[in-house]
Amino acid sequence: MEPLTYRQQEVLGFLQCYMREQGTWPSFREIEAHFGFKSTNAVMGHLKALERKGYISRVPGQARTFRITLDLGEDSRPVEASDVVDIPVYGAIAAGYAETMEAGSEVGRIQIDATSAGIRKARRSFALKVRGESMVDAGIFDGDTVIVEQSPPRDGEVVAALIDGETTLKRFINKPGRAPYLKAENRAYPSLHPVSELLIQGVVRALVRQL
Repeated sequence: MEPLTYRQQEVLGFLQCYMREQGTWPSFREIEAHFGFKSTNAVMGHLKALERKGYISRVPGQARTFRITLDLGEDSRPVEASDVVDIPVYGAIAAGYAETMEAGSEVGRIQIDATSAGIRKARRSFALKVRGESMVDAGIFDGDTVIVEQSPPRDGEVVAALIDGETTLKRFINKPGRAPYLKAENRAYPSLHPVSELLIQGVVRALVRQL
């Protein structure tokens, strides 16, 4: 089967999580809003690519509704403590000021206990090396490796995010009546408010630290 690009993996992961949590297929507008796309045409482009590669298929008689035909997850329940999972490491992420990062290239693999890390087989997970000190008050230090799960973020969770084209590790703040933004956990660093785009790439579930 033809491999997915990094963004296609993100879109498929979102679709899988949404279907399991909501029981329905997300609307084009919901997908557009989640990823910060400029139009629903971009959404359709990604869905057509997933359809062409065999991961989703159209529901007969419903022009804009699909179903997942190849679910990469094995189970939506937390795995047993004895389950060791092998996840990709996609390089470094800035825990400081946002900076450009080539997110699509795998630089290694890491094995972790899934239950201890709080991740599920049904959701895609990956690891990133932390570079910077903006999250030290949250116990995340330069040189740590964070385990990130592709999951819809909740207010207050630490996330890997793409903000205005640059990546960073921050706390996601989403309060009623105001636009979501990213908050540093170090007074020396400012909060980051998106000008045009805020895409949450995943939620930090655990970290690995070299002693």
